[in-house]
Amino acid sequence: MKKPTSFGIWANTDKTVFWDTFPSIIDWAKKNNLQLFITTRIESRLKNSDFDYKLINNADDFNKVDFVLSLGGDGTILSLARAVAERGTPILGIHLGELGFLAEVVLNDMYSRLDEVLNGDFLIQKRMAIKCSVLNENGSKTFHALNDIVVDRGKSHRLLNCELFANGNFVADYKADGLIASTPTGSTAYSLSSGGPIVIPTFGSIVVTPISPHTLTLRPIVFSDDHILTISFPKNSHGDMALAIDGQVDEYLNPAAKVEIQKSPFEINMINFKDSNYFSTLRSKLGWGVRGSN
Repeated sequence: MKKPTSFGIWANTDKTVFWDTFPSIIDWAKKNNLQLFITTRIESRLKNSDFDYKLINNADDFNKVDFVLSLGGDGTILSLARAVAERGTPILGIHLGELGFLAEVVLNDMYSRLDEVLNGDFLIQKRMAIKCSVLNENGSKTFHALNDIVVDRGKSHRLLNCELFANGNFVADYKADGLIASTPTGSTAYSLSSGGPIVIPTFGSIVVTPISPHTLTLRPIVFSDDHILTISFPKNSHGDMALAIDGQVDEYLNPAAKVEIQKSPFEINMINFKDSNYFSTLRSKLGWGVRGSN
């Protein structure tokens, strides 16, 4: 990537630490002669706008910046990834949350890492996204997710009944609280807490993990990323099943609905560095090798 001349900020504006940090980011941008872009949400909460900035008014404005700084937790990066989508603008995650796997940089290292980006001393890691097409009674909708697509029983207290097909081939009937289809990136999120495997982020695959299945022999399954998965609900007697995209977008389904999941036609460009170590992150975040308290 060429030497950056501009960057955007996407942030969790509910976090006090963001507002504490924001003035110094402005100073860093000014010092390095970088054009700063901010979201309309940030602008709406500014108490002092006495600095030079431009607005990200819509998703196409991401084409105007060389990279985007995400300040928050994993949810902040996920929402940014969906907004950037096929535009390919690189994302650098700054971790302001609690447990998070996606943000590459902690706050204390932010400016040294930003200087590396400015000097071109960084790598781009391409992360697979998945596309979800929903055919419902209200018509069809399309979503993209960096982490996962979740279908669950929604407002009902009954188990979800659904069928899974892969490339048109019947896989299994599921009777469970729900079904998770995750990317490799999302394998350390909801899928992991439901017993799914950890998948290396660059390994092209879709993991399907049942949530509390009624039949314990129904185990998580890993499909290669050239599979098209279809979930239908012919045996489900109740409506209002819920569909969640990265845990943030809700859609309700009726028993006649079909959900089709496949690899998205684009990838999300995440900035990382030569000394980044995914396995070190796993050990740290998951506490591998650390004994519990007696």
